[in-house]
Amino acid sequence: MTNDFEVVASSPLLSSFVFDVERRVVAHQGSEFVRDVVTHRGAVAILCIDTDLRVATIRQYRVTVDAYTYELPAGTIEIGETDTLAVAKRELAEEIGVVATVWRHIGTFFNSPGWTTQRMFLYAASAIQHVGRQPHGPEELSSTIEWWHHDQVLSYMADDSPKDGTTSVGLLWYLQNYA
Repeated sequence: MTNDFEVVASSPLLSSFVFDVERRVVAHQGSEFVRDVVTHRGAVAILCIDTDLRVATIRQYRVTVDAYTYELPAGTIEIGETDTLAVAKRELAEEIGVVATVWRHIGTFFNSPGWTTQRMFLYAASAIQHVGRQPHGPEELSSTIEWWHHDQVLSYMADDSPKDGTTSVGLLWYLQNYA
């Protein structure tokens, strides 16, 4: 399949610690249109499974939705980092205080390709050892770790509350592989 769209110009609108916003001019079939795009270095998320086949979740306040959400441990890839597994290992230790010796790349996906370039690299981690958390910032400091059994994952996925997309992908993979 050929791509008959071409980005012909780009200009920065905002630069922040986590992401940037740029305005892109796109040519298509003789005309041009404008789109604003959030550019992001990408992130990792970890489906951490203990010896009792429980999954680690983090209950954390998110200002964007002004509510607490349940999420898998995750974090942003820093400038210059290219080894996503190394980032996942760092984030797992930082966010829930765990190191793992067995790792599996579950997949990579775009979070919301309609407006952001962010890619999510999803890993499963097992054969874990607790080493102590190293949370940063007020949200992580006030977060709590919950280890869910299979039935708790099923209940969470079955209710109609809004959910984090990355967490949903990870938990559905867990349910498919640990049922």
